[in-house]
Amino acid sequence: MKNTLVAAPVAAAIAAILAACAPHTPAAEVVRPVRAVALRYEPTRVTTRYFGAVQARHEVEQAFRVGGKVLERRVDVGQVVREGDVLAVLDDVDYRLAEDAARQQLDAAATRARQAESDWQRMQSLKLDGSVSEADDEHAQSGLSTARAAAEAEARKFELARNQVQYTVLRASSGGVVTGNRIEVGQVVAAGQPVIAIATAGQPEIVVDVPEDHLQEFKTSSFRAWLASSPEDAFEVVLRELSAQAAPQTRTYRARLKLAAPRHLPLGGTATLVAERELTGPPLAVLPAAAITESDGQPALWVARRDAVEQYGTVELVRVEVHGYGSDKVFVSGPAAGTLVVTAGVQKMAPGLRVALPGAAANETLASRSTP
Repeated sequence: MKNTLVAAPVAAAIAAILAACAPHTPAAEVVRPVRAVALRYEPTRVTTRYFGAVQARHEVEQAFRVGGKVLERRVDVGQVVREGDVLAVLDDVDYRLAEDAARQQLDAAATRARQAESDWQRMQSLKLDGSVSEADDEHAQSGLSTARAAAEAEARKFELARNQVQYTVLRASSGGVVTGNRIEVGQVVAAGQPVIAIATAGQPEIVVDVPEDHLQEFKTSSFRAWLASSPEDAFEVVLRELSAQAAPQTRTYRARLKLAAPRHLPLGGTATLVAERELTGPPLAVLPAAAITESDGQPALWVARRDAVEQYGTVELVRVEVHGYGSDKVFVSGPAAGTLVVTAGVQKMAPGLRVALPGAAANETLASRSTP
């Protein structure tokens, strides 16, 4: 037991001496890999996305030309109708009574006109032998003209009353799809009150709201769109109408874009509109927005200068001029074309940091020399 206790310290000392004589290998330096792109200057197109809906170019609010109580509603939302189809019917009892009264007034006026004409004709026969004075003749002629005018007026009143009976039946003014319904059976409506909306399905349009600060650029852009139901099927559209006045609530301008080529679009569908325009002026470079950082409050980029070993480089901070932003892009100028710009991890960069450029192994170590 005693021999064992003495041998342990001796063994430990021998191990320490042997370790000191062994060759020392320094820890390998790990180079941070980065993602970088070469700066390229070229004519730049700016894209902006808007979200809107598919609407018909022509949508008519149908209304009764007379007021009354709704007896029937024959269409529902989504139903296809043709021109002249009956949409709804009002109670016409009062209007038929008015028509009968107007007919009777017309009959009475026509009878008076015939009587006045008979009186005038007899007056003419008596006028030949001098039995009637000129004053009596003029009086009879005036009575005939008045009776004829009264009969004509009553005929117009009768025609109006007959039209009002017909107006109690609402017919479609054009073919299309019913997109709105604002009445139910038993409801009392006023003359001219919109009750049913019909959209012409043959001319769909994309409708979006444009912010005021995008207005000028929007006018000079080219457009394409797609539906939420088929995002892979994009199609060209053309600006047809841009509102001259902003909406009071949203302060945006309503834009309507027609299809460049005929195609079927479901009314009410959700649409994405992409507006593209080419920037004027000198060519710019397009970079991911995440590549931008700052130096003394000014925009800057981390650029990588290649070492003798092409896979490696050293980063430094370079000032840059920003000309605009896209949805996830930034437009810059300044550094020479071909400069390698770090686009990911810029928050962890430092001047002089060694980095592994695209193509180098992520954990490849620098060559080092062994010392004894």
